[in-house]
Amino acid sequence: MNTLKYLLQKEFKQIFRNPTILRLIFMMPVIQLILIPLAADYEIKQINISVVDQDHSPYSNRLTQKLLSTGYFQLAEYGNSYQESLKAVGEGDSDIILTIPPDFEKQLIKEDGAKLHLAADAVNGIKAGLGTAYASQIIADFNREVREEWVQFPRFSPLPLVEITSAGWYNPHISYYLFMVPGILAILVTMVGSFLAALNIVAEKEAGTIEQINVTPVKKWQFILGKLLPFWVLGMVSITLGMVVSFIVYSILPVGSFFTIYVFSAVYLLGVLGIGLLVSTFADTQQQATLFAFFFMMIFILLGGLYTPIESMPNWAQWLTKINPPAYFIEVIRAVYIKGSTFKDLLPDFGMMIAFAIGFNWLAVRNYRKRSA
Repeated sequence: MNTLKYLLQKEFKQIFRNPTILRLIFMMPVIQLILIPLAADYEIKQINISVVDQDHSPYSNRLTQKLLSTGYFQLAEYGNSYQESLKAVGEGDSDIILTIPPDFEKQLIKEDGAKLHLAADAVNGIKAGLGTAYASQIIADFNREVREEWVQFPRFSPLPLVEITSAGWYNPHISYYLFMVPGILAILVTMVGSFLAALNIVAEKEAGTIEQINVTPVKKWQFILGKLLPFWVLGMVSITLGMVVSFIVYSILPVGSFFTIYVFSAVYLLGVLGIGLLVSTFADTQQQATLFAFFFMMIFILLGGLYTPIESMPNWAQWLTKINPPAYFIEVIRAVYIKGSTFKDLLPDFGMMIAFAIGFNWLAVRNYRKRSA
């Protein structure tokens, strides 16, 4: 035990002597946790719209003002020529063209119906799809308002009325931050727990100190624990710091238990630290370790359910998420934060995290023995 104690003292001293690692561990999660949710928003605003008004009637003006007053659209051009608006789209100044035909008001009043033409720049498919969906909903609401003005209901209407009300469970205000911040926190813990540990080990390879340790009586398990435990402790500090920042900046607190979060975090960190140790057995330089880290982080983020729901992925991608540790931790931390899930509710995920912790560390130790033999 004295040997392990000295190894731990050496590792902590080495980490705290390196200001770069400290900045990455403490400053990187805080900055990213503040900036990413503010910048990466599911809502698309500031959609540039060109209005081709060939009617110039009170109703066409009212429709235009209704579109602009929502905050989703900003007027890029207002004119009479569809061809001129197409040029604005080609130059990137406009995203959507709304064409209001001549006699729009006349047809709406006399013929009880009128047609509008909506065209979108589909180079950015997401922006085009959401922009046309927003515009369609606003036009439908405009149509409802107009028809309600024309219909004169008796004071006591014999017609039954059906009123629909909706309520969002667990996230009643549909808060984007409540959904996104816990997921980003899970990814940041993954980065701190795995790849910074890998870089630290590879740095010792470059310095030649690992070869010196290999010829000492230090046992393999003592060496591995000496490398993993300091980053495990710093990972737990990192998730605590992330939860503090989430509360201070976004006023987000978990509905469930902090104890559940820490238990899952402790086991999850053992798994991702195993990934870091495994990466370090393949990489001989910090540049190689960085490339490995970039490869795995792209997979972790894109197949972890952070931005895209796993259920909407292709079948082959959904199978890959079953061996993706962050996918389970993102689900767990969101469930505790948003739904207040208990440890019992998340037992299957806990079992998978134990399996990841055992599996990745076993692979890393086995590969390390082979490479060091």
